[in-house]
Parts: sequence; C-alpha cells; structure tokens
Amino acid sequence: MSRKIIHVDMDAFFASVEQVDNPSLKGKPVIVGGRTSKGVVCTCSYEARKYGVRSAMPGFIAAKKCPNGIFLPVRHSRYKEVSNQVFDILYSITDIVEPLSIDEAYLDVSDIDTPSIEIAQYIKNEVFKKTGLTISVGISHNKYLAKLASDWNKPDGIKIISEEMVPEILRPLSIKTVYGIGKKTIDKLNNIGVYTVNDLLNLPKDYFVELFSNQSWELYNRLLGIDNRPVQPNRETKSLGRETTLSSNTDDIDYLNHFLLLFSKDISYTLKKQNILSKTITIKIKTSDFSSHTKSKTIHHYTDSDDEIYSIACNLLKEINIHDNIRLIGLSVSNLSDKKIEQLTFLR
Repeated sequence: MSRKIIHVDMDAFFASVEQVDNPSLKGKPVIVGGRTSKGVVCTCSYEARKYGVRSAMPGFIAAKKCPNGIFLPVRHSRYKEVSNQVFDILYSITDIVEPLSIDEAYLDVSDIDTPSIEIAQYIKNEVFKKTGLTISVGISHNKYLAKLASDWNKPDGIKIISEEMVPEILRPLSIKTVYGIGKKTIDKLNNIGVYTVNDLLNLPKDYFVELFSNQSWELYNRLLGIDNRPVQPNRETKSLGRETTLSSNTDDIDYLNHFLLLFSKDISYTLKKQNILSKTITIKIKTSDFSSHTKSKTIHHYTDSDDEIYSIACNLLKEINIHDNIRLIGLSVSNLSDKKIEQLTFLR
C-alpha cells in the first residue's frame, strides 16, 4: 500500500508571529534579528524577501538591501509558544509526527481513511483559526517529495505530488532544489552545462558516482523521486542541536558567536520544556573546503542554562584552530538526563 506523507512548514514563521502580534506590521518588510552591526537575520517577512533579504544574512547587508526594513528582536519563548499550538493540532490528527524544527514537521497519515487533501486543508484551517498564521503543506507518498511539494506554492500553499507525476515533474526542476547538493557542486555542474534534474540524470553514471561518491546511490534515487525513509516519531532523544549554513563564508568570531547565542537560548528552552538536563556541549563547524571539525566539553554537573551553554560554546569555538573561512556552524548538547532523576540523586 502506498504511504500518505504530509510535510508542513510555517510561512516566514518568526516574522509572521510578529505581524500577527502587531497588526500594524502586516504588509511591511519585517526582519527578525540582525539589529546590531554584528547581528544576523533569523528570518524575514515575504515583503522583505522581495528586496533580497534572507535568513542568516548579516544585518548590515539586510539594511542596505532593504533600507525601510523593520528590525525586531528575537522572541524565542513566544515563537515556541505558538509552535506548541501548531504541534497540538498535528498530534490531534496522528501520533506519527516527526518534528524537524520549531516550525516544520512530517506526518504519516497512511492509516487514516480521510483523503490526504482534506487532512491538509484541516491543518491549514485550524492553524489559521488558532494562531492567525498560514502554513504550507505538501502531500506525497514519501518524505522527499512531500517536502518538495510544500515548497512548491509558498506561502500559504498546498501541493500534491502523486506517484504518476514522478519522475517527469522533477526533470525540469533546478538542481538547486535537490537536497544534498552543495553550492560548490552546483557551480561545478553549472560550468559544464548542468542546470536541471534532467541534465543531472543524463550525466554518465561513472562521472555521477565520482562526483557524489558515497551518497551517489541515495542522491540518484532522490532524483527519481524514490525515498524509503519512514516518518520517525519516537526516536530516543540522545542529543539536542541546532545548526545553520551561513549565507557567506566567514571568520568573524563575533558573527559566529551570535549564532551560538541563538542556538543556546533555543536549546535551553527545549531542555526546560522537556524537563531534561545536559552535561556535554559540542560545537561543529564546516569550513569552505567542506571539512568538518567538532569540539566537545563534558562538565561536572548537569545544566539547562542558556548562559552556561553559550559560555562553554564560545570557549570551544576559540579552541578550534581553523585557518579557513567557516560555512556552517552548529551547537548540540548530549549526555542527557531526566531532571527529576538528577534531583532525586542529589537529595540522597
């Protein structure tokens, strides 16, 4: 039996929350984050995107591109509150929900008799009714195609990609839409005249394997619309982390520390929400040559403090001896423990 997978993605989530909370901002170029000279944009409204503003862009560049932009501080607790309302709606439909981030998730509705399109419309209606926000929904028989579909008609879109439409619907798409192909590889492919999925599929197989190495088989299947990954709702939480690919490579420590601050606050909020503590903090970076570097520290006590996580993360970043610009930065915590268990242990 064919699976029924739904991917949901809130539209310009942080900025949209700000516009709902303050209706005078509706229709205006709202930019969340990036308020200081070293700050970066977390997200922005579609009005700001028309000027070329994008998430992870340095704030001073966003200000140049969009001089009339309205810069606002990041309010993590408020965004998490709204996110919880959205996820309550998703869990009211099925327990098979795989959260990807604060504003994005997969649902497997294969065992629900209601047509997928009706479920999707219900989600959109309920989200708007309870939060005032719009959400884009993609429907297909696997995760890759469902996520692709949710991006198809953003914002406030809905799209079905059926088995009969594949792979023809994929062939004209830009290779930029294919998850797993980095910018350097895209530039390399463009230089030899490869711009679309169809162009990529027509490459000699030996060259394709040489180009993508270990991920070549998985990527080739993806180009054909094949993805057998299940929606995984009950994965044991062994770590919590956040990462981002930067809009441009950098060696600016203050710029990188800004991301660590945002990640620390978000991770701390999640730890407290789930009533767990962490003992190991890890930072991860990728340089412009795509090499990865990680550094960890295990402390003597458990914590959920954003200040402590941030302080340790900044020190770890200083300790990594990097001689190249950084293109990705991430922060995670592991060695987790239930807070109640730790409190009982302490009282013994």
